[in-house]
Amino acid sequence: MTEPLVLHEAQDAFEALAQARHSVRAFLPRPVPLALLQRLLATARLAPSGANLQPGRFWAVEGTARERLSAALCQAWRDQVPEAEDYGYFPRPMPLQLRKRQVAAAQALYGALGVARGDEQGRALQFERNFRFFDAPVALVVTIDREFGAGGFMDLGMCLHGLMLAAEAQGLASCAIGALASYPQIVRDALGLPASELVVCGMALGWEDARAPVNRTRTGREPLQRYFSVLR
Repeated sequence: MTEPLVLHEAQDAFEALAQARHSVRAFLPRPVPLALLQRLLATARLAPSGANLQPGRFWAVEGTARERLSAALCQAWRDQVPEAEDYGYFPRPMPLQLRKRQVAAAQALYGALGVARGDEQGRALQFERNFRFFDAPVALVVTIDREFGAGGFMDLGMCLHGLMLAAEAQGLASCAIGALASYPQIVRDALGLPASELVVCGMALGWEDARAPVNRTRTGREPLQRYFSVLR
């Protein structure tokens, strides 16, 4: 006989926090205090880590360094010059069922913006905003030492999710930016990072502009029965 499900208040609060988090691509020009950012990162670092190795580094990019990085990335995107990535983000080839999810996510984003499917210029301009960190007050570049194995990416991923939830709990919003991983050497050169640091992603962080249509974008999740099984 199945026991009734009893949720504690803390579980309800966490569930509400996780459901509220979404990718935000338009921010208010309100600065985020450095002390608050440091607190969020310290909280995120409490994520589980195999052997407590705590892989990954966070680089807050500001001022002329941010301008230099965004200019170089935008130019590379416009020139459509491919660069060798540090790691494979997507499966190649992309399986059909995953391709459908990718297309649905794009439709949700461009649909919220009113950008038509055939509007290649409109889509390109929106994608370019990845390289400007969506004009968020905080621009983070996330790296990992190239000596780490695949498990290091798993640990870093948990830390990244912890950061996004910690931000949400403080009323801030975020958006992970995988597009930066397409130009790792440009990122390293622009910021003077050592070759030992693999570029994992970027992150935009700040206060959400709730009036921006792009922030109405929502994506669904697979139903539980698609990814959970009980084996006896």
